[in-house]
Amino acid sequence: MNREKIYFVLFKVFFFVSLFSSCGKNESELFLLNKSVPKGLYGKSFSFNNPFSVSDLFNNSIDQIDKKIIVKGQIIEVCPMRGCWVQIIDSDENNSIRIKVKDGEIVFPLSAIGANIVVEGILRKRVFSQEQARDWKVHLAQEKGEVLNPESIIIEAKDMYEYRVECSGAIIL
Repeated sequence: MNREKIYFVLFKVFFFVSLFSSCGKNESELFLLNKSVPKGLYGKSFSFNNPFSVSDLFNNSIDQIDKKIIVKGQIIEVCPMRGCWVQIIDSDENNSIRIKVKDGEIVFPLSAIGANIVVEGILRKRVFSQEQARDWKVHLAQEKGEVLNPESIIIEAKDMYEYRVECSGAIIL
């Protein structure tokens, strides 16, 4: 190889290394999403005396909407794209609730599936129109790498709303 080709190859290598290393946020999110040991504090610290179970939260949801709550459960799903939400259940597995964080502020690792979690946040009830419910189902499928045809989606009554906790802090045990 002549000297010009060597310099050109070195320039390309340097350029791509520089380009990818400047994307620190994405690289950091990717690292956090793939963290192998999920235990620890995520977000802001809090005291968790007497947390709700997911079932207790649903039984008292009317009284708790738009209020700060603490809930505990087991993680059954993690957002595979950015780690920006987890779905948790009780030991009775009858009820589950989505725990949502602002994208990029907290990243729950995929390795957290099966772990217990205690969460502090505001309980919200999101109410959807038919179109919003359909779009939400399409979005959730896309996060999992699935493709849904919007015309083939059947919307049921339970699809018209979603309870979620807007998380400010969580502890994975």
